[in-house]
Amino acid sequence: MRRILLTLFAIIPLLGLAQNEDESPVLEELTVTVVNAQSDFPLESVHVINLSQVIGTITDQNGKFTIEAAVNDTLYLSYLGFKSQKVRVTNDMFKIKDTKIALTELAYALEEVIVTPYQLTGYLEIDVKNLPVNNAYQYSISGLNTSYEAGNKSPSAVTKVLGAILNPADLLRNLFGKKPRQLRKLQQMKADDEIRNLLASKFDREVLTELLQLEKVDIEDILNNCNYSKSFINTANDLQILDAISSCYEEYKVLNRK
Repeated sequence: MRRILLTLFAIIPLLGLAQNEDESPVLEELTVTVVNAQSDFPLESVHVINLSQVIGTITDQNGKFTIEAAVNDTLYLSYLGFKSQKVRVTNDMFKIKDTKIALTELAYALEEVIVTPYQLTGYLEIDVKNLPVNNAYQYSISGLNTSYEAGNKSPSAVTKVLGAILNPADLLRNLFGKKPRQLRKLQQMKADDEIRNLLASKFDREVLTELLQLEKVDIEDILNNCNYSKSFINTANDLQILDAISSCYEEYKVLNRK
């Protein structure tokens, strides 16, 4: 009997801990002002993303934003010409009404750019041969569910993903398999208008790496193995890259069930 009681006393705290871990965090509205660290002036139209909840917003003309958040959530702030910043949400931020986050300006150095014009002869047959050929096979256009292929026919993205599943050592399986929780955020990211607007204006993959917890090289490897060309990977904006990864991931999940 004594052993049974001791066992029960040992199990009860563990059950309570497990119950607390399963509970969803309490979300509250958080209001903060974003200012210039040098001048203390409020910054308008700063993009703010709650990386933990996958929702976004922007600051108003007074530099204020309101977003749903829980304690220990991570906010990501991005503004053109300023260094992006991650901030951990604390209890004090909810209690203090005039909480401020300061962003620091970046110094840009313009590099010399050499533009090489194409010398046209006026003869169509000759000029066509001299123009550069885009060898991109597959294009992804944000807002459309299908991809487009051009040039010589190459294996489709589905074939590439199927190869990943048949080969356990393949890069795609490793990347997708190790990041299931982060990659499940893809649909949430695509559903939030503020996040989509921010990604449509960016080409540096910075926000994507923060949201998906992937390195830039991992993003390139995923797209390469899904048969997207170097031209697309190098020139697409972050929203198009998001749609491409999402499309590839959905195909991967369907094939992986089989």
